[in-house]
Formats: sequence, structure tokens, C-alpha cells
Amino acid sequence: MSALTVLNSADEPVVFETATAENGSLIGLITLNAPKALNALNFEMIKLLEPQLRAWQDDDAIAMVLLKGAGDKAFCAGGDVVSLHRAMAQGKSTSLVEEFFTLEYTLDYLIHTFDKPILVWGNGIVMGGGLGLMAGASHRVVTETSRIAMPEQTIGLYPDVGGSYFLHKMPQNVGLFLGLTSASINCDDARFVSLADHFIDSNKFDSMLGQILTAKWGKTASLNHERLTDLLTDLDNQSARMPKGNVKANLKTIQKLGEFKTLQEQVNYILGLTTDDKWLQRAQKSLKHGCPLSCALVSEQLKTSKGKSLLTCFKMELGMSVRAGEVGEFQEGVRALLIDKDGAPNWQYKTLSDVPQTIIESFFVNRFGENHPLDGLDTPIHK
Repeated sequence: MSALTVLNSADEPVVFETATAENGSLIGLITLNAPKALNALNFEMIKLLEPQLRAWQDDDAIAMVLLKGAGDKAFCAGGDVVSLHRAMAQGKSTSLVEEFFTLEYTLDYLIHTFDKPILVWGNGIVMGGGLGLMAGASHRVVTETSRIAMPEQTIGLYPDVGGSYFLHKMPQNVGLFLGLTSASINCDDARFVSLADHFIDSNKFDSMLGQILTAKWGKTASLNHERLTDLLTDLDNQSARMPKGNVKANLKTIQKLGEFKTLQEQVNYILGLTTDDKWLQRAQKSLKHGCPLSCALVSEQLKTSKGKSLLTCFKMELGMSVRAGEVGEFQEGVRALLIDKDGAPNWQYKTLSDVPQTIIESFFVNRFGENHPLDGLDTPIHK
């Protein structure tokens, strides 16, 4: 295998390397390097990732980029909301929350619109902010250990990081169901709901990298996209059969959500299901104990974003996320789940009927006027 050139310290929270392919092309390698924190995405990591990706985008020698997480447990288990909680607790919420999510969504949008192939090795846990990194990649690989979720309603948030865009790509009402219940999905599910492109056995990573380094990379991004697709398809065909998922098996049950006119009726339907299916039972439990405001936001978010462009969705989400830093449920959810870990959030709004319509509407007001922090991110999407 080609020798690696390390571009920064191996102690950094993100490690950048290049490997030289047989034909002289360079492969950019990125490792999220915080395995003890399950590679959760923090300020420092985001600030490192964006400029390096931009540099590689402009470097003609770079044929493609591979992004993975350190260790076997997780690609990336979400964003570092604990640091945001500290800021909210100190009354610094609006400016710091706005800065964090502006940087995160800018990075996510860059991945969505990156011209060259980006392969994300979605092994292990992929949640929240990790899914934001993976969803926009051109080549998304899952393994038998992949466990993917958007668990934001458990902490008083909503499915952000582009969820307003990619949840609509799923079969009808599946995005709403996953957003309301934070249900975890596996590799089979991920491919079914258009969050992954290839399934490869987790023990084939080294083989995959070896084949990447022997591939005949071209001078154009379009050719290299095709080369990588062919390479991953071959590995997909050589891999074991995927473990069966849960979404397709329960699709009829999930799609009945469309028969109800109100969110309250939809929630009542999910909670009232009589089932022996363990996956559905976990979804019911999560919905029952989740944040009522978050449920209202998921529903309104999907109605508002339907048919909207990726950039419009991210702009809407930035306003929503900054507002979440002010209202209080997000702060309380993080406290209960990740700080004190008592699992007993004291929500301001105990039920859906307690959530004022004016509060929901406040999340969708244009708070930035004519100078939106995400203005200028107008690169065309590569797919």
C-alpha cells in the first residue's frame, strides 16, 4: 500500500493525510479522531474540516476524498451539544449557538456540493451531526455495524443538518416517522431510505482502500465518480448479505400516518399501535418520552421545507436552531440526557396541546433579514 503523508499532527481531533495512487493521483484521507467521544463533531473539528476540504476541492492532484471515524464504534455520534449547553447555561446562547450551527451547516453544504467524489465510511454509530456529514457525500458506505438515527427530539431539538431536505427523499411519511420517534435504522434501512449507496463488510476497509489506490483515476470529477461507483459496487457484490432492516417490514404501518389530518392524530396512532415488533415498541417509547415541542417542530419543518432547495432548507434550519437555543427545551434535553444523565427532562410543554402555536411559528420567522449568515453558499449541487 502507498505510503501515507500526514498533513497535520496525529493528536489533532481531525487527522488529514494523503495517499498516492499508482497513477500518481492523490487520495485525501480524513479521520475524525475523538474515539472516546464517539467522534462527536465539535467546534474545533468543524473549523479544521472546512478549509481542508476547500483546499482539496481546488487541488487538481486530489482525485477523491475518504472520510471515516477513528475506532470501530462510530463514524460520528452527533454534534458536541454539551459545549452548547454550557454556553446556554451561561447566557451566551444566541451568539455561540449561531456560530456553531452556521459553521456546521456550511460544512454540510460544502459536502453536498463538493465536485469531487467524497466517500464516507459510515461504520458503527452515525447520528445527528454525523448524519449531516454523511448525507451529502457522493458515495455513502454502510456496514453490518452501522446504526443510524436522528435522535434530536430526545434533547428538545429537531432533525437538522439538512434533514429538512433529505427526509423528503425517503418513502412517503418515513421521514416524519423517523423524526418523531428517533428510531434507529441499520444498513439495509439506510439504503432503502436513500441515506446510503453501498453495503460493504466492515472487515473490507483495508481491501477497499487498497483498491482505491490501484484504481486508474482520471482528470475529471465525473470520470472519478464513475470509477469510485464501479469499485464500490464490486465490493458490495463481494460482501455478505445485509442484515434485514425494519423500515421496509413496517412500511405499511408507517405510511398510514398519511391518513391522519393532524399531528396529534398521527402521534396518537403511533402510540396506540398494538405490536410485538421490538423496533416499533422502542419507537413508541422514544416518542412517548420525547419533547412535545420537538414533535411539533418536526411536523412543521417538513411541511415548510417540502419542495425547497437544499440551501433554502439550511437557511431555515439555522433560524430554527438559534431559536432552539433561546426557548429552553434544548437546554433541558441536553441536561437530562447528556449532562446529569437522569433521563428525566422537565419539559416546559408537557404535551403537544401545551405547545403554543405562537412558539412554533417563532421558529420559522426570518430573524436574519437581508444578511443571512449562509448567504453566498450557492455552489451547484453535484447530484
